[in-house]
Amino acid sequence: MLAVGIDVGSISTKVVVIDGNKISHLIKPTGWSPRQVGLESYQEILEREGYNQNQVGYIVGTGYGRISLPFVHKVVTEITCHGRGASFLQPQTQLVIDVGGQDSKVIKIDRQGKVQNFIMNDKCAAGTGRFLQVMAATLGLEVSELAELGKLGELRSPQGDGAGSPLVINSMCTVFAESEVIGLLAQGVDKASIVAALHCSIAKRVAAMAKRIGVEGPVTFTGGVARNEGIRAKLEQELNVPVIVPPECQFAGALGAALIGQEILLRKRALH
Repeated sequence: MLAVGIDVGSISTKVVVIDGNKISHLIKPTGWSPRQVGLESYQEILEREGYNQNQVGYIVGTGYGRISLPFVHKVVTEITCHGRGASFLQPQTQLVIDVGGQDSKVIKIDRQGKVQNFIMNDKCAAGTGRFLQVMAATLGLEVSELAELGKLGELRSPQGDGAGSPLVINSMCTVFAESEVIGLLAQGVDKASIVAALHCSIAKRVAAMAKRIGVEGPVTFTGGVARNEGIRAKLEQELNVPVIVPPECQFAGALGAALIGQEILLRKRALH
């Protein structure tokens, strides 16, 4: 029997199917209807992998849109699912940093992936995927261009106060940061230096959250923002421990949900 995890995030919806030792995954933009895209993504991955719904034994939903999925058997918080998924991807990890579309999470876990403590910023978009989308649009760039441009900005001579100090973005509020970036562009500051400064500001903010909970390396970095190498490198610098980004970094939540579903199926099987 298949175990399915569906993580409906604010920007993207991820689905993971576990069939014994085989793990399949799919990602789609969430769009305007979490309920619709959750169902469509579930149906699409089954069709793509050649499964039918009768083979599905358990479905676990997670993410901000989890309550909009009437067809799941169980909903589990994203904190629990991200901890479980990250532990599977990096078995030695004890600290998970997840930066998604709308929030940032730092999760301390034990060796089995169970949550010991966590801290979450879900009141402000600062440093999240939404923040990067707004900054990229303000700069006339695609989000996918930020990592490479930020690397270029790191290599260039520091700009800012005219005395060789690095450029600093002072505000992490999306609205004020956008105004600050517009002002820097008007002053003639090049985009690469601005992106490098944004990466530094995001890393400092996330690192401050991690330090409040206690940093134990290596750290596993998950979520869409983890794909930005500039932010990963800056975060590693701020925390002074290895920061590892698994190839499946965006699927940690959905994977954790599917693993929880698999465990429930195994328990049911054992009872019979």
